[in-house]
Amino acid sequence: MTSAPPAKRPVRLINYLAYGSNDVLGAGSMAVISGWVLIFYTQFCGLSAGQAAMIFAVARILDAVASPLIGYVSDHFGHTALGRRFGRRRFFILAAIPLLPSFALMWLPGMSFWYYLVSYVGFELVYAMVIIPYETLAAEMSSDYRAKAKFAGFRILFGQTAAILAGFLPLWLINYLGRDSASTFFYMGLIFAALFMATAGFLYRFSWERPLPPVVAGRQGAGIGSAFRALYRNLFSTMRIRAFRLHLGMYLGGYISQDIFNAAFTFFVIFALAGTTAMASGLLGTMYIVQFVAVVIAINVALRASPAFAYRVAALLFGLGVVVLLSLWSGGVTATSPLIYLAIALAGLGRGALNYIPWATYNYMADVDEIVTGQRREGSFAGVMTFVRKATQAAAVAGVGLIIQAGGFISGAETQTPQAVNTIAALMGIGTLGVLAAGVLVSLRFRLDPATHAILMAEIERLRAGDPAPPEPHHRAVVEDLSGWRYDRLWGNNPVAAANAG
Repeated sequence: MTSAPPAKRPVRLINYLAYGSNDVLGAGSMAVISGWVLIFYTQFCGLSAGQAAMIFAVARILDAVASPLIGYVSDHFGHTALGRRFGRRRFFILAAIPLLPSFALMWLPGMSFWYYLVSYVGFELVYAMVIIPYETLAAEMSSDYRAKAKFAGFRILFGQTAAILAGFLPLWLINYLGRDSASTFFYMGLIFAALFMATAGFLYRFSWERPLPPVVAGRQGAGIGSAFRALYRNLFSTMRIRAFRLHLGMYLGGYISQDIFNAAFTFFVIFALAGTTAMASGLLGTMYIVQFVAVVIAINVALRASPAFAYRVAALLFGLGVVVLLSLWSGGVTATSPLIYLAIALAGLGRGALNYIPWATYNYMADVDEIVTGQRREGSFAGVMTFVRKATQAAAVAGVGLIIQAGGFISGAETQTPQAVNTIAALMGIGTLGVLAAGVLVSLRFRLDPATHAILMAEIERLRAGDPAPPEPHHRAVVEDLSGWRYDRLWGNNPVAAANAG
């Protein structure tokens, strides 16, 4: 087995900025969708919560094929003329730029169910076309632990900036257009679509991919037929890497809890706290500002300490914020009370770190996989991450819609019954805290940090050089814990490598 050598090209500030800026699309679009699409569909478009759930379900069925396929093809695109000229990853980013205005088309008011279904699915496919190759680029551009952590930091900082805009922009547009104007969301979509195109172009201009050795490049020639044959074999093989399984558990715990909170929060502010859409927008924007500060803190902590420990502290803060928010509501506090901002600050501090930590650790998953397979499969891992992220977000948003509908929620109504309000509050509390607790339990078993990653990379270099000496006992224990495989089964001597060698 062989693998690509570490990239030696220096990473400059402009490269960090270009990489990070593309999360305006990644996190920005997800913040807009999780925070506003359910309100838009049910309160402005006349759709029921069940119809909204159907849109998300159809999109996920299609995405179950599209996202892993894009990841697999990008791993094998280097042999084509387009791949050699534009990059096996970066070609897809370039090709998607003129398609990004599809985001604005999602938010046209007064259209039919079928229009919203097609427009949502269309944007989801374009999103995957950019984000899956994008998520490989940190590992492509550097193999250094600190550089990868900085890539993740810049990414999340830009993502949090976009989330702040997603929170406040509806408020500004409501103040300009009027509180009952559905065009608020369309203009928001136009602004974000323009930002998506600009940042994708910036990323393409100032990123690169590591060259593959001839023996690896020579086996990358996979057409669409072979891609479909190997697609789910490759997809499920990523789950045989122990660190990646634990990483996914932490990632899902942190992100699904936020998806549930986001989807329920706007309804909670309007109907439980007697607020308005503009108030919900302002509170979300404030929370995202606090999250930005939390990311800056988390970057420094994660570079010096265990990401798993930082994750648990962040989960505690987010959970406290949710508990305080529900306690204030049960005490009769409304959205106009300054006390609400205490809960917003606690939740924001936790959420910011929860957003950063999983993406910081994700950038090292291809390294763990390499010591198992002797291959570089960044695209496959990115495909799994994007599919899992979109599938769980859609499930969370759809689940919130179905549960509140079952609890008596009436679309378009200015007030809701006590039963419906209690359902919204219970969902935001139990759903958020339950999923968050599951992520914390997983984090107790995750042991990738700066020290263990340095050992991992040293062992990869030894195996790449063909060193026959047995590893130090501590090195063996670390690598076996991260990979989930005995040392003598590493570097291609296992079914994972054999299944993905073609």
